[in-house]
Amino acid sequence: MTRRPFQQVDVFTATPYRGNPLAVVLDAQGLTDAQMQRFTDWTNLSEATFLLPPTQPGADYRVRIFCPGRELPFAGHPTLGSAHAWLAAGGQPRGEHLVQECAIGLVKIRRDGERLAFAAPPLLRSGPLPEDEVALIARGLGIARGDVVAHAWCDNGPGWRGLLLRDAAQVLALTPDPAILAGRDVGVVGPTKVGVVAPHGAAHDAAFEVRAFFPAGGAMREDPVTGSLNAALAQWLIGAGLAPDRYAAAQGTALGRAGRVHVARDGADIWIGGQSVTCIQGEVLL
Repeated sequence: MTRRPFQQVDVFTATPYRGNPLAVVLDAQGLTDAQMQRFTDWTNLSEATFLLPPTQPGADYRVRIFCPGRELPFAGHPTLGSAHAWLAAGGQPRGEHLVQECAIGLVKIRRDGERLAFAAPPLLRSGPLPEDEVALIARGLGIARGDVVAHAWCDNGPGWRGLLLRDAAQVLALTPDPAILAGRDVGVVGPTKVGVVAPHGAAHDAAFEVRAFFPAGGAMREDPVTGSLNAALAQWLIGAGLAPDRYAAAQGTALGRAGRVHVARDGADIWIGGQSVTCIQGEVLL
């Protein structure tokens, strides 16, 4: 075991402990998959990332993203948190944008004032969900099928399913039933996740309230702030004319957090941004 530089970053917030925390190992060379997974599970966070030298031309660094029990091809809050930690440790982008290499390919990251923002990767699957699945998910969330205004596949690595509800109050009142939602995993490879978004009132600083639920260990977990889900929701909602080209989404409210995700369409790209703050810095033994 060796001591390696480490940061724990709170993502999608400028206020420590109000966003979504991420463990970042800044030098992961020589670590095995098992070591990365064991450390991730030990942190008890939603994700941990491990930075490595890039293998693709044009990339500034390579990141491997792990969550409890498995590795992810892409995730949004680990992308921004890793970029924040890499820059804070002295990293210098080679070009106009910082370029991250991960399992889905190269992801552009830009500075946007005090925020970092990544270009949403292409959706792997889009279009409406099957009607029987919409009905089952609605029942599993404790709402009527008629409460679902619109729905779509929002798969950009994580296989999110997106539901648009009438308003934020409905979103915050959701009571997911893990037994009902878990039932739909039968015969499906990989975990199933459900994402829900609905508009806030005009007085709120965010246009939408987002919550993300996923099964884990026989229970239903809620993610505090989810970059991958917000990226896919933005591609769907903006593309369908259900959201403006620029908006902010709130997430984590039901968990006592105050995450803010900033969305902006710029030409062909949709950028997903937020602030990050380093809460812990030092070394980790791995």
